[in-house]
Amino acid sequence: MTDQRIVDIIVEEILARSGAPADFAGQRADAVPVQSAPLEITSGAGLPYAAEKTGGEVQSDITAFIKESTAARVCIGKAGPRLKTGTLLKLRADHAAARDAVFKDVDESILKSLGLFMVQTRCANKNEFLTRPDLGRVFDDENIAKIKRGCSKAQVQIYVSDGLSSSAVTANLKDILPVILDGLKASSISAGAPFFVKYGRVHAMDAVSEALECDVVCVLIGERPGLITSESMSAYIAYHATVGMPEARRTVVSNIHANGLAPVEAGAYIVDVIRMMLEVKASGVDLRR
Repeated sequence: MTDQRIVDIIVEEILARSGAPADFAGQRADAVPVQSAPLEITSGAGLPYAAEKTGGEVQSDITAFIKESTAARVCIGKAGPRLKTGTLLKLRADHAAARDAVFKDVDESILKSLGLFMVQTRCANKNEFLTRPDLGRVFDDENIAKIKRGCSKAQVQIYVSDGLSSSAVTANLKDILPVILDGLKASSISAGAPFFVKYGRVHAMDAVSEALECDVVCVLIGERPGLITSESMSAYIAYHATVGMPEARRTVVSNIHANGLAPVEAGAYIVDVIRMMLEVKASGVDLRR
């Protein structure tokens, strides 16, 4: 079997699994010749599709399908050796949004509107938070005492943290948090008062769990922003979390944002996961056994 045939088989399998129309089977986007447009091109499989060259970029049914199937920058063309102006400007704008998501703080008015009190890890400022991840995992005695005063003992403790994207908290919190709290209440699962952790890393949830002695702890935290979105949130959930426990004991619901897993849908799913944890008395890889 030739290398080209192997490539064709892989492409056909990817298109089949992604739900591409049957007419695309056996066709390859890079097989479209660069010619004057528009013209009718017939692939080796004998299946015609329209192709048009515009500004150094070949537009065809299959390239349109690929671009609509992903938020990634694919089939974007170029201007000589460089990116097109529009693509470059969008790239720079997305990079700026990602930087802003990391360096700015969460709007406190949003936290107040949801009735969240605030505590802070041992990080004194944003620079220390970014350069000392270990300090973002622990609290001093004063903040531990504040958590204990603000939260009654319950089966589940939900809290929110800025993490590496304050934009994620701003964009998603108002939609996801009420759904989770209402879902737990409807399932007769007790939940402690939610709160906000400033300069928090994921592992801070272990210290929260030990302080409150809850069965399940769940942190809604901003994830490291990228060039696709700067507003992605994740929920890290664990049963009887303890400081120093292996990562395999955490369950993660990720990619929560407007163009990914919708916040409302994610909230309902998180409630189902917590309910299962309480029944199975496990989390992470042990939850699926």
